[in-house]
Amino acid sequence: METPNFTVKEITAKTAYDVRHPVLREGKPLDSCHFDGDDLPTTFHLGYYTKEQLVGVVTLMVNNRDDITTEKAFQLRGMAVLTNFQKRGIGEVLVKKAEKMILARGGTFIWMNAREIAVRFYEKLGYQKHAKPFNIPKIGLHFVMIKAL
Repeated sequence: METPNFTVKEITAKTAYDVRHPVLREGKPLDSCHFDGDDLPTTFHLGYYTKEQLVGVVTLMVNNRDDITTEKAFQLRGMAVLTNFQKRGIGEVLVKKAEKMILARGGTFIWMNAREIAVRFYEKLGYQKHAKPFNIPKIGLHFVMIKAL
């Protein structure tokens, strides 16, 4: 796990683009990194910095699902770690910090649309598959994953 000289702090949506774009939207226009809800006051973005370089990001937004009965659910979106920094525990640190911040904001539940390649990562953190997988054109197969906090 990455531990020396790192910080996790809240960042702006536009700052998150610095990692979202090369990892999740490579070859697409920069504005494809914008998510509906990015700028809402209830949305927050976290950045993982190592030696002052932003290398990982995640976005959390209040967003309930019709098929899940809970009062205050958060959706995890835009989870990304720069390729050269992957497999070092950075994503785990970001998700755990996000979960703590959701609890502090009164949230009780978290869900996301996870890419097929990320399913095992989230399962190791206690998330479970929910509903049937679905395809997002030009991006790939996704699974809804959920966790009660």
